[in-house]
Amino acid sequence: METRPLPHAPADHPPIRSGKVGVLLANLGTPEGTSYWPMRRYLNEFLSDRRVIDYSPFVWQPLLQGVILSTRPSKSGKAYASIWNKEANESPLATITKAQTAAMAARMQARYGDRVMVDYAMRYGKPSTLDRVREMQAAGCERILFFPLYPQYAGATTATANDQFFRGLMKLKWQPASRTVAPYFEDPRYIDALAASVERAYAAAEVEPDILVCSYHGLPKRYLMEGDPYHCQCRKTTRLLRERLGWSEDRITTTFQSRFGPEEWLKPYTVEEVARLAEAGKRNIAVIAPAFSADCIETLEEINEEIRESFEEAGGERFAYIPCLNDDAAHLDALAEIVAENLSGWI
Repeated sequence: METRPLPHAPADHPPIRSGKVGVLLANLGTPEGTSYWPMRRYLNEFLSDRRVIDYSPFVWQPLLQGVILSTRPSKSGKAYASIWNKEANESPLATITKAQTAAMAARMQARYGDRVMVDYAMRYGKPSTLDRVREMQAAGCERILFFPLYPQYAGATTATANDQFFRGLMKLKWQPASRTVAPYFEDPRYIDALAASVERAYAAAEVEPDILVCSYHGLPKRYLMEGDPYHCQCRKTTRLLRERLGWSEDRITTTFQSRFGPEEWLKPYTVEEVARLAEAGKRNIAVIAPAFSADCIETLEEINEEIRESFEEAGGERFAYIPCLNDDAAHLDALAEIVAENLSGWI
């Protein structure tokens, strides 16, 4: 970073920091604590996002501010408490995202020296996207690459993260040039990292699983019919993973989790499908979550507790959860290459 006066500026003009490129990683977000009020603040911000819940605010907000936010924070708080990183007093998503950011910063430092600044932001909660954009601009970032850490595009994930990034730019008097990273659901390096994690898990298993369940976060089916490409991209990720592993079609399946509300969501539902598999004789399964770049409440609590319980109650015997790629070296190598390609022409 360089601090220099502006050309032709008066002698008393404040110095301007410049000459850096920012890489801003973005994830969903996290509550600041598991008690009622931190959970309520987080859920209110999350569930008020029209990209997530697109019902009319005149219908939705009275429900949200009434019965939902009166009861759901306590229930969600208990779920978060079961996975909370008590040593750091933060959610696993926060811990992992910090580790990913540090690993990415080290790779950018090795490649570009001090010319690239790497940081992270959360769509909901802290650190906010707006705060991070301001900090990068103040630190001399004349260009910012915004990278939503969602392999598959969805309006409720990638698009709302991008929306918030551009809202942050709207607040600045002097905007940096900006780019966003496209979804990487079919990138061979991402698929290779996924496949390597499956191969490690299978090699360590006492008994090889009968089937691998690829469980993606869910969306209302209506979103698919309105043009959201998420469902198709999930299916393609599963197919490419199967092909990379050299498996037949009967060894892997695609499901969707985390339903909310009365609408029909993308099917099959993971919680129901694992029970059906157990009843059909698949007593030994593995589950992986390719839509999540970092383990979080949906994987550590929903998959590893609720979905596991559904499988075991239906007669399942062995349930193996394969962790997200998190800060795995192959994962960060893949993401760093994607970043480098998107910085082309900037540095």
